[in-house]
Amino acid sequence: MGGEGGTGDDATEVPTALRTALVQVAADALGAAEPVEVPPSLRAVHRFAPRRRATAGAGPLWNALQDDVFRARVARVWTQANPELAAGLAADAQEPTAPSVQAAAGAWLLGSRWRDLLPAEESAVATVSAEAQARLSRAQAEADRLRADATAARDEARAAEEQLGALQRELRRLRSDADRARSEGRRAAEEARAALATAELAQARAADDLRQASEERRSAQAERTAARAELRAARKLADVRVRLLLDTIVDAASGLRSELALPPVADLPADLVSPPTERTAVRPGSRGRSVQDPALLDELLRQPWAHLMVDGYNVSKSGFGELSLAEQRRRLVDGLAQVAARTGAEVTCCFDGQEGQQHPPGGYARGVRVLFAVGEIADDLIRRLVHAEPPGRVLVVVTSDQEVVRDVEAAGAWVVPSSTLVARLQRL
Repeated sequence: MGGEGGTGDDATEVPTALRTALVQVAADALGAAEPVEVPPSLRAVHRFAPRRRATAGAGPLWNALQDDVFRARVARVWTQANPELAAGLAADAQEPTAPSVQAAAGAWLLGSRWRDLLPAEESAVATVSAEAQARLSRAQAEADRLRADATAARDEARAAEEQLGALQRELRRLRSDADRARSEGRRAAEEARAALATAELAQARAADDLRQASEERRSAQAERTAARAELRAARKLADVRVRLLLDTIVDAASGLRSELALPPVADLPADLVSPPTERTAVRPGSRGRSVQDPALLDELLRQPWAHLMVDGYNVSKSGFGELSLAEQRRRLVDGLAQVAARTGAEVTCCFDGQEGQQHPPGGYARGVRVLFAVGEIADDLIRRLVHAEPPGRVLVVVTSDQEVVRDVEAAGAWVVPSSTLVARLQRL
């Protein structure tokens, strides 16, 4: 509130009688308040006996009256207890309210001009009290300043004494350190002279070792040069022998092709899938590698005429199953195209056909044969592809379906888990 009432007045300007009356009204309002309405600062006062609240809790009650919310609550309680005085304090009242401490208390709570409602003797006492209080405050402030200056001076003197003591201790420590440093310097000089003598002796020995090593190096270089010459001659002889053998085989094959009048190969076994036939399992060695090793897959696909058959959705769902089926197919075929380009192997990728689709998409995509199973599942299509290949050809089937694994291994094919191919594709 502004004006004459509320927090706009300094607490020292409120006469003691008026302040006592205000505290009593606040104590009565606090006693009538519900526990949830009691401000945190007055919870302890609320627990006092009613006759002790205005005396024992005078300080907290007066401080709480400076809060607009609590003062408005006390004003409502005062208005309910003094309706006639409240009506007389209204701005449109016909008759002025007679001066009294109770009326001044109501005016203070309601934010009206309360000084005019104080009795004459209380107003005079308030004026004198305010001046005396102001002088007392100035005197107390000056006394506090002088006490603070004296305390600061004592603290500075004590700090200076402590600093002097610290400097004296530091001086003694520095003298002790200087003596110890001189002693250590003399000892270090003696050790340095001894280390110098040892280093000179080691340097002489190292020079002898260096000369001996240089001679051994020259001898080793001469032996290495001779060995390289012998190796080049042996390698050249081996190349000549291999080339002669290769030319002989090529000439013999060309002659046999001409003699038998063999036509060029137009179809591959995977293009002419036939019913299952009995075959003998023939598998190349793995050189100790496990089927989980991507290097084994690279080794198998580097062999001549290797054929890689992939269970499409089995691989794509294990590697990137979060994508749509179309995106899975595209990503898998793109990766297999890079494998085919790098290894030169024949690559066939089998997918389950869409239900009700008579002519599902298929054919070649970037060097990869893409087949969709129609009237069967991709597992059966892979089995028929394996049985269609001639015995002895390197066949690599990528799947994690254990039934397919068992069947194609019995037919002589290598089986690699889907996770191995996914790891290989991630390295591209």
